[in-house]
Amino acid sequence: MKNITIAGRLTKDAEQRTTPGGDKVTGFTVAVDDRSAKNASTIFFEANLWGARGDKMAQYLTKGSSVTVTGDLTRREYDGKTYLGVRVDNLTLQGGKSEAKGGGGGNEEFSGPAGKTDSRAQFDLDSDIPFIRQAFSYEC
Repeated sequence: MKNITIAGRLTKDAEQRTTPGGDKVTGFTVAVDDRSAKNASTIFFEANLWGARGDKMAQYLTKGSSVTVTGDLTRREYDGKTYLGVRVDNLTLQGGKSEAKGGGGGNEEFSGPAGKTDSRAQFDLDSDIPFIRQAFSYEC
């Protein structure tokens, strides 16, 4: 297996489909800026989230959303072009829906083995430094 972690923005809303075998898959494309070359460019990854997790996440995977994706790197050839893809194991939304609306929303993470766990964590990013209050709240 070839694991990869990418961070970028969705190029369009996620699309849900069902395979001929009856499996559900949610597909989306992540655009990642490549600044290592002399001329900045963008690399596009086709990402697939299988099963019930994809059904739950589809509503949050909208055009322009920032995401971090970890999974198995795939590659396919078509008409002489190479297309890169990721079979998603872990997905983190950076800012959620409120980011697209101009608010300063939190992060939501949905991770774990395919179809087995669905853990969620939200963080308040509206304050300047949210963790400082806890770090310095000790009584002297």
